[in-house]
Amino acid sequence: MFDALFRFFFELSPVVFSQGEFRFAAATGSYVAAVAVLVAGALALAAYRSGRGRVRDRVVLATIRIALLAIILVCLFRPLLVVKAAVAQQNFLGVLLDDSRSMQIADHNGQPRSAFITEQFGAPDAALLKALSDRFTVRTFRFSSAPSRTTRQGELTFGGSQTRLGAALSGVRQELAGLPVAGLVMVTDGADTADATLGDALLGLKAEGLPVFTVGVGQEQLSKDIQVGRITTPKTALKGTTLMVDVVLSQSGFDGQPVTLDVEDEGTLVSTQQVTLPDAGTPASVPVRFTVNEAGPRVLRFRVSPQPGELVTENNAREALIDVRDRQEKVLYFEGEPRFEMKFIGRAIKDDSNLILAVLQRTADNKYLRIGVDNADELAAGFPKTREELFAYRGLILGSIEAGAFTGDQLRMIAEFVDRRGGGLLTLGGPRAFAEGGYAGTAVADVLPVVLDRTRIQAKDTVARLTVKPTRAGSATAVTQLAANEAASAARWNTLPGITAVNRIDAVKPGATVLLTGTDEARVERPMLAFQRYGRGKAFAFLPQDSWIWQMHASIPVEDMTHEHYWRQLLRWVVDDVPDQVEPSLTTERVEPGEAATLVANVVDPSFVELNDAVVLATITGPDGAISDFSMSWDGEHAGQYTVSVPTKAPGWYEAKLEATRAGKTIGTTVTHFRAAPGEAEFFDATMHAATLRRIAEDTGGRYYEAANIATLADDLRYTGRGVTSVEEHDLWHMPIVLMLLVGLLCAEWGYRRVVGLA
Repeated sequence: MFDALFRFFFELSPVVFSQGEFRFAAATGSYVAAVAVLVAGALALAAYRSGRGRVRDRVVLATIRIALLAIILVCLFRPLLVVKAAVAQQNFLGVLLDDSRSMQIADHNGQPRSAFITEQFGAPDAALLKALSDRFTVRTFRFSSAPSRTTRQGELTFGGSQTRLGAALSGVRQELAGLPVAGLVMVTDGADTADATLGDALLGLKAEGLPVFTVGVGQEQLSKDIQVGRITTPKTALKGTTLMVDVVLSQSGFDGQPVTLDVEDEGTLVSTQQVTLPDAGTPASVPVRFTVNEAGPRVLRFRVSPQPGELVTENNAREALIDVRDRQEKVLYFEGEPRFEMKFIGRAIKDDSNLILAVLQRTADNKYLRIGVDNADELAAGFPKTREELFAYRGLILGSIEAGAFTGDQLRMIAEFVDRRGGGLLTLGGPRAFAEGGYAGTAVADVLPVVLDRTRIQAKDTVARLTVKPTRAGSATAVTQLAANEAASAARWNTLPGITAVNRIDAVKPGATVLLTGTDEARVERPMLAFQRYGRGKAFAFLPQDSWIWQMHASIPVEDMTHEHYWRQLLRWVVDDVPDQVEPSLTTERVEPGEAATLVANVVDPSFVELNDAVVLATITGPDGAISDFSMSWDGEHAGQYTVSVPTKAPGWYEAKLEATRAGKTIGTTVTHFRAAPGEAEFFDATMHAATLRRIAEDTGGRYYEAANIATLADDLRYTGRGVTSVEEHDLWHMPIVLMLLVGLLCAEWGYRRVVGLA
């Protein structure tokens, strides 16, 4: 519509005006006529100055008359628009056609987006292709992950699982290098699934002055659609761990409709729940709870059943990879005195084959009871005195043990256990814990999520009786889930007996999260379980001194597993995601079959200091059982970081076993997995991305078109100023807008005279 109106008033398209240069082609007669116009203007001013009527009326009429004469004066000097126009059939034009799966979405006038490409480029006499071919030598490319030449419609399959706009533009630019190229035309929905930004590709196009004319196909807002968006899952988890995962849902056209959200583990349903969809344009985060019971790489599928009328059903499900590990995680528990809390925590995790509790209990000065140690030397001298000894554990529990039981270096070691090693620290309430135990001002106090205030130390033997409940944040974590669902869990917390605390904590640190609170007899609320990230690791503070009451109170049935379940989940969280000496990671958990996966390993010594001189070997086992070895090299930029690019062939799971050695001695080994499989990214955020296409056009000097507004594209491409061009001059004095202005000013003068009584 805008183009049509612009052409009606100005005879030329906006592109011609944006590329052209204004000039005047005045002849000798023009100057003579100009003098006459100036004289007429002077006479008009004199006449209005001495004429009858109010001063305001004479000023208005004089202004109209001067404007009229000014337009005539400009026209007498013959204004021109000079542009460089491409010479027919002397220039090349690159046409990029989106061949990805998202072009199958049927939101283009009820037809798939691909129908537009078929209609306009499907045959030599197709409307747009013919118009372009009449003016240029057209080179057609199809693209998804990379561009390739195409000469016939049958080569387009619309089956590409990725759309990489930047790679397509850069590839075609290089393909046409050295040729007289007028510009590029990109026909796409703009859904870029590449990890890399468009910036580098656009810089290359701008440097060459190569304009891109983008054509957007599809709707910017789908009328009916449900999408499973971001899913936050841990990369690894212990077998048998219950997870709480946030699933983001968004929709259009289904406001407030109830749907079922299912979680499947390799086809087995592990969770299902009813969800009410949020309002359109307002994504909602839904907490989903499930347990991972099978070891190995697990692909979890979060799915909402397709609803009637949905335009895209492929985005109703999203997959997440979790590497479920069936191994034993060792936790060191240091207790300063015999007490029931230690006994019942040990009982709670006794039957958990993935947790080992090594207990060091002080029985007298410099005398300790050791439980759960692997050999006679472990903890024989008491609490570890070296970082290597302490860092061998993945979690650390400090019970009712005063700060004076440690040396200054041991207190710093505990802080470094969390900060540098990445371990999990859990401090328990008791007479010798927190501020009552003298930890305020120590390195350990810096790590804790709670504020230790020496002035708020409770009087000796002061006991607060508390009713404990989860906070809103705590309800979204697995550790507070005591029943089959969130509602039942909340009800269970309401029936648990009260417990006691002897440590007065009123505040938590700014970065901490309170998961449990306790309300005392005076209805004062205190934090009971707080958590924060610190450096590479995490720290917890659990204030009650007798959670064992949740097991032994008279109201608790013998078969009740609330206490056991709580402590197993809490300790699993303590050791969750604690790094090994060889810690693997991948730039992406899934690659397209045939593409390479980038494998990264971070290598540290037993003190968790990064090593740059290790020898790291990656042994890759493919889905067909074939084994290949790859040497990983230090990347030269990040301390202790080694990388390797692993090619994939067949789709399926790939196992990577990493082994790091130094001076012939093994530092550590670990196993990770990645998958080669076609992605579903094409159907997520599958609307037509007009903003991206406008950016490409504007940054390169081209223009953006909607699919329904391409009538002027072929003509506009003639005026890019590139390639083999000729100079065209377009007279501007006879544009319709000029005549309309002249007539309009004459009518305005006559009308004003009639209104004020001067006609």
